[in-house]
Amino acid sequence: MANILLLTPSPGTLDAVFPVLDLLPHHVQVAALSPAGLTQAQPHDIVLLDARTDLAAARPMARLLASTGLTSGPAGDGADSGPGGTPLVLLLTEGGLPALSADWGAADFIVDGAGPAEVDARLRVALARAAAQAAARPEPDQAIVSGDLAIDPGAYTARLRGRLLDLTYKEFELLRYLAANPSHVFTRAQLLQEVWGYDYYGGTRTVDVHVRRLRAKLGPEYEYLIATVRNVGYRFTPTREA
Repeated sequence: MANILLLTPSPGTLDAVFPVLDLLPHHVQVAALSPAGLTQAQPHDIVLLDARTDLAAARPMARLLASTGLTSGPAGDGADSGPGGTPLVLLLTEGGLPALSADWGAADFIVDGAGPAEVDARLRVALARAAAQAAARPEPDQAIVSGDLAIDPGAYTARLRGRLLDLTYKEFELLRYLAANPSHVFTRAQLLQEVWGYDYYGGTRTVDVHVRRLRAKLGPEYEYLIATVRNVGYRFTPTREA
């Protein structure tokens, strides 16, 4: 049984808002589609965001939840990279589907009218995916070792073959974030959000500058650790590519 937080622009009884959940063995709390509704909610395992009647209000709320790390999206979109993100599932009408895009930061969606079996399956899969991502993600202070590179987040140090790298705070955070997600390709915008924060107003050029400085400090022998994916962004490559 899961604890579900249902955020809706028309809060009321569950039977009035989304009665199919009444047929499932989950605990559901209904709250207003607003930051206050979220902060006043009891602990929950998953967020179901009702976007059936007000897409204009639902989209910025979904993006706010994802950008602050309070919810997580699918693997690889960047939204789920916040620590301990709760999966976000959207509730939509079929007519609202054209408005759905990756920048909503949702793990999945449910179309209004879906039966109990489908709703339950989508919720279970979203929860299982989030649990697997959390299990694979290093703890914030867990050391990261990749070949000759050793990163100690607790001490804010990075070493290559035992040699201490002289990194600025943001250079260290960028290296740590990439190394914690090896082979995962991140866009510049994703890195800017995850390392500098969603409220940072600088451009994505900042990421390029820091990558260039990091490669210089890694040296010619190890600059391959941060690979450029053309027209996309960057990824951490533990071994030199042929």
